[in-house]
Amino acid sequence: MPFKKLHSDIREKLASLEIITPTPFQVRSIPVIKSGSNVYCIAPKESGKTTTLILTTLQKLKCEADGNAPRAVVLVENKERALELYEAFLSYTKHNSLRVYVGYEELHIDIQKSEIFEGVDILITTPKTLNKLFLLNGVGTSKLKIFSIDDAEFLIQNSAYTALMSITQSIQKCQFVLYSEKMHPVLKRFQSYFMEYSKIIAS
Repeated sequence: MPFKKLHSDIREKLASLEIITPTPFQVRSIPVIKSGSNVYCIAPKESGKTTTLILTTLQKLKCEADGNAPRAVVLVENKERALELYEAFLSYTKHNSLRVYVGYEELHIDIQKSEIFEGVDILITTPKTLNKLFLLNGVGTSKLKIFSIDDAEFLIQNSAYTALMSITQSIQKCQFVLYSEKMHPVLKRFQSYFMEYSKIIAS
């Protein structure tokens, strides 16, 4: 059972939320993500992708704050999804020291830069905003451990795709996990770039 091998804080939280049994997708994907491989997670809606993203991020960061630079990035399509995911993360990080920050286009970039500078563990943002932060040296990548992309279909849009390609070129060593309902040809193309030696979990 994948939940049994997760950090004790995560197991406690799952128990309090009465999430006892992993979905078939979680049974297959969590151990592979935990192993540190780059992973494409392809599964339909309601199969537990968002919860998997949150659990594996917390597991990777050992449920505790460390340093100032982000150690996990979660890329989303837009402000609405960023705020939604932020709320979902907060329900899991209430009783540990992890610092979650959310950024998006509508929030002034200088504000984001100064707030991130104060110390963040998990950064949830959009490709355009993250690219801007990179160009302004507003976010360091040296501590990044895991980079997840939520509902990655939006990367088919040209501007999001270009921003992501620019971002990933400046990341040296990091695990990438991409979640999507379908394996679109554009997503498959990433295998030649940052998704090298990736594994595909499809259900």
